[in-house]
Amino acid sequence: MSKRKLPKVALGARPGVQGDLSPRALQRWSPDVRAADPGEASISVLDPIGADPWGEGVTARRIEAALRAIGERPVTVNINSPGGDFFEGLAIYNLLREHAGTVTVNILGIAASAASVIAMAGDEVRIARAGFLMIHNTWIMAAGDRHALAEVCEWLAPFDATAIDIYAARTGIERDALAAMLDRETWIGGQAALDQGFADSFLPADQLETATGDGAPAASMRAERRFDLLARRAGLTNSASRALLRELRTGRPGAAHDGLQPGAAADLEQGLAALLEDLRTR
Repeated sequence: MSKRKLPKVALGARPGVQGDLSPRALQRWSPDVRAADPGEASISVLDPIGADPWGEGVTARRIEAALRAIGERPVTVNINSPGGDFFEGLAIYNLLREHAGTVTVNILGIAASAASVIAMAGDEVRIARAGFLMIHNTWIMAAGDRHALAEVCEWLAPFDATAIDIYAARTGIERDALAAMLDRETWIGGQAALDQGFADSFLPADQLETATGDGAPAASMRAERRFDLLARRAGLTNSASRALLRELRTGRPGAAHDGLQPGAAADLEQGLAALLEDLRTR
């Protein structure tokens, strides 16, 4: 379908609210899956959505710069992402929707959460036979008392409705059915994506490539992203998060726990212990 028929999203922001990454999507993400030949006029969405403490991640600013360099030519967007900041994902969706040239989206591995919204911005959406889309209600991190959090719940409802609008425009599925799919967090495999209208065709197998080796780089990247998730939930700033990661790698204690939200240190230590144990068993 033409992306011109897709709805434009009105963006909003709220102090104290930040998009979050689904742990299940992160666990199922294989960061070593990529396009065999990305091509010249292509954009890679192969990381979590939104900036992270390492200066990586897929941001609207980066996508805007890439589209500016491509000009009005057709563009291919290769996606293998566990999602992340939903609000950043909506901004990227708008950028692709407004691109003058044809947009072809290739779902190489998974397009989860915010990445699934980005995937809908293509004139043509192709998915690997073993690929997945994941759709769910907006995930966020927020802080405040019960009144503030009640306001956040009310504020979030239009964003879930916006996601439903986008999926409905692409698929033709009834809004109530889509709302139920978001409520229960739905994983949609390659064939189901075609059957339900989320994708138009399968991606040829020869356009996929998986890094060879013992899988250590992929496991390390997932571990870093899980660490980032734990640190952000504990209230660590980016600089404190990087400092704590250096401590874990070198074994030299420092002051990285400064700035934690009250009561968060124990949760962070418990989460890190589980993460380290997971890495030891690989």
